[in-house]
Amino acid sequence: MTHTNDPAVIRRLLTEPGRWAVVGLSDNPARVAYSIATYLQGTGMEIVPVHPKAETVHGARGFPSLADVPGQIDVVDVFVRSDLAGDVVDQAIAVGAKAVWLQLGVIDDAAAERASKAGLDVVMDTCPAIEGPKLNGHAGPTA
Repeated sequence: MTHTNDPAVIRRLLTEPGRWAVVGLSDNPARVAYSIATYLQGTGMEIVPVHPKAETVHGARGFPSLADVPGQIDVVDVFVRSDLAGDVVDQAIAVGAKAVWLQLGVIDDAAAERASKAGLDVVMDTCPAIEGPKLNGHAGPTA
């Protein structure tokens, strides 16, 4: 089954304050995750870098895996290849995240279905910096 994004879910995730675990975020400014994390912070979201190197990025302490992140995770933002996304989604389910956001070009319908069945909100194959400016009065900074 092909996943369809719900505009109401996108709006809620991008307008309600939340804690976003950004999987694949490192301190490399050439990577898209770096600029999207900046965008998220600019909209008032808390970011938590999740990367094997566990680097501090944009002043936020990094962790090597989702399981290592203390506290509640509202959204797991997935910046890994599609063939690796399913494992990240399964980890998001395991840690009790409320939502998963698979970035532009990251597509795994089976993982999206597992997350939905586990009660998580799912957004797939788009980016907060694309969707945010579409929201009335909530453009946020450019990525």
